[in-house]
Amino acid sequence: MLYLDHAATSPVRAEVRAAMAPFLGDAFGNPSSHHTVGEAAAAALDDARARVAAVLGMRPGDVVFTSGGTEANNLAVKGIVLATLARGRKHLVTTPIEHESILASADHLARFHDVETTMLPVSGTGIVTPADLAAALRPDTALVSLGHANNEVGTVQDVPGLAAVASGAGVPLHVDAVQSAGWLALRGLGADAVSIAGHKLGAPKGTGAVAVRGRIQIEPVLHGGGQERGRRSGTENVAGAVALATALELAEAEREQACRRVGAQSRRFIDAVLAAVRSARLTGDPVHRLPGTVSFTFAGTSGEAVLLELERRGVVSSSGSACAAGSDEPSPVLLALGIDPAVAQTAVRFTFGRAGLGPGAPEDAPERLAGLVAEAVDRVTAL
Repeated sequence: MLYLDHAATSPVRAEVRAAMAPFLGDAFGNPSSHHTVGEAAAAALDDARARVAAVLGMRPGDVVFTSGGTEANNLAVKGIVLATLARGRKHLVTTPIEHESILASADHLARFHDVETTMLPVSGTGIVTPADLAAALRPDTALVSLGHANNEVGTVQDVPGLAAVASGAGVPLHVDAVQSAGWLALRGLGADAVSIAGHKLGAPKGTGAVAVRGRIQIEPVLHGGGQERGRRSGTENVAGAVALATALELAEAEREQACRRVGAQSRRFIDAVLAAVRSARLTGDPVHRLPGTVSFTFAGTSGEAVLLELERRGVVSSSGSACAAGSDEPSPVLLALGIDPAVAQTAVRFTFGRAGLGPGAPEDAPERLAGLVAEAVDRVTAL
């Protein structure tokens, strides 16, 4: 089986399992406990926090461990906006192609706190321009929240350019880096808050973090014991924090080599599919994209049927975001890019891991994979 759905989740790395194992065994202490067992857990938690901060270019005290990317995005968007309501800031800026955790947070703020949201326009390839951001900002803007790289089509935003606009207006910028972590450098983005999730990197599901610069006020979403410096209550998942730090460090160390290898394979795969399948259209930006994310539409087919045919041929992929799996509606991301609803429902997404098509893959693996795609599309078209 060839697994090409790493944007949904990735297997836990052996190094990560080894790093977290002690904290699932004898080193089981509660980091809030004031005895030697708890203090050992607290030391491990502090070490993991410092390691995550180093990769993100933040300070250790900025890092808040969460249960994953969804909670990290909720805490960033709701927490930062709620902290500014008393100052009359009730305006949020985002885009229609964000992860549902951001869009649903915006909807919650609108329904319960009268926060107005401006949706920035995106190009047909998913790009947001600094000029459009500048035009959307207002004196009462509390936050700009954007994805570093789109989870469905892989388009990468010019975050430093957008950050410069937001900073110039005195508005914090939150960046959802759940998909870009491990593929793109996260230091020097200029963002005030950054969200990541462990299971995209080789850590277990249920691990994540949001780093929020100390000067940015944040209202907690979870209340209780006041852990994480009062920003996220609940007994900390020490094993998960260690796993996240380990996976993030490994991905960062391998990033440049993985990008070269996977980028070369995915470019050949794209060219081969476009040459072999007349109906194929690449979605997202052809240049500013994640190396490992490739999404096509195949007009005149059913995306779900193509997926089934691919799985029969040993290739596992997806139709888009795993968080929207099972929905009969076309992808809001593809609709926002101006793609016809009927065509949007034919989308198939291939997302590579950092090993690409595998360490033992033959030289012509991208072309062989494209041949399987062509077979699957031809079969569905003939039905």
